Amino acid sequence: MGFTGNHHDHTEHAEAALNHPYTRLTPDHVIAAVESTGRFSDARILALNSYENRVYQVGIEDEDPVIVKFYRPNRWSLLQIDEEHRYTRFLHDHEIPVVPPLVIDADSDWPTLGNYDDFRFSIYPRQGGRAPELDNLEHLHLLGRFIGRIHAVGQGFRFEHRIGMSLGSARENVDYLIQAGFIPPELEAAYHAISAEVLAAIEARRPDADIYQQISLHGDCHSGNVLWRDECPHFVDFDDAISGPAIQDLWMLLSGDIVQQQRQLMEIIEGYEMFHPFDVGELKLIEPLRAMRVLYFSAWLARRWDDPAFPMAFPWFNTERYWSEYILELKEILSGLQQAPITMPDI
Repeated sequence: MGFTGNHHDHTEHAEAALNHPYTRLTPDHVIAAVESTGRFSDARILALNSYENRVYQVGIEDEDPVIVKFYRPNRWSLLQIDEEHRYTRFLHDHEIPVVPPLVIDADSDWPTLGNYDDFRFSIYPRQGGRAPELDNLEHLHLLGRFIGRIHAVGQGFRFEHRIGMSLGSARENVDYLIQAGFIPPELEAAYHAISAEVLAAIEARRPDADIYQQISLHGDCHSGNVLWRDECPHFVDFDDAISGPAIQDLWMLLSGDIVQQQRQLMEIIEGYEMFHPFDVGELKLIEPLRAMRVLYFSAWLARRWDDPAFPMAFPWFNTERYWSEYILELKEILSGLQQAPITMPDI
């Protein structure tokens, strides 16, 4: 189910899309799942912007609406989802502004996980807020403080079932695009060459090396997963919680040129170190982590291409132009990896 230039691939894609599990997740299914937990819906339902899972706001009679997340089948195990839930509850109980799931069945082995028509789901209170202003140094300082608190408290909650960061996953993402036939034949040689160089450069500064403390992380701490309310950041969506180096939860807050990023880092780390020490040696991991995210993103789109929501949301993906530009992007990523890492001499 690869490159779109093949008529057979179009047919195969259409068949896979029709058979995708999420096609069964109709509004009636969503409401029935919520009502199976003892809540009575007012039938108001709003699909929220989520692709990896399906997320809806559902109105409840005489109560505030709730947010319902239906987990992508066969992605995480029950143990992994439960551990994510227990982690967010642990942080919440230590007065960290996160949004843990509500209890669905206190007597169940998985108290915060519902099960309806073979879909696992969780329910959250609705949380209002706006995105943080990443060009606002005061916001960055506060983000640093709260992420420092998450990491400090998280020392008391070590993951046993969530995955750890691994260079192996980056290699798997590179290989998948070739093996599944997504790279156009005329670009395969160029893709092989540049991806091999990028992987080698990541290998030279690998984030999963033993010299870096691997701690419990949010894992996907970008501005879309932070809601600013009451002059405070609230952290949502721990679906990608992972063990790894602290910088993973910080680098996605950076933007602009090197001078701007250094100023931003000073604010973030100054706030961070009010609650947790920061290893400045991890600054050299920013470009490898950025590279791993770029490698992940294209492979993620490819792996999800049989999900009918993806071709609609990402119509520019899997065209010859996309792959040509992707190879150019990998060359830019390689250039960043070959430059001297960002430094913070004033810390």
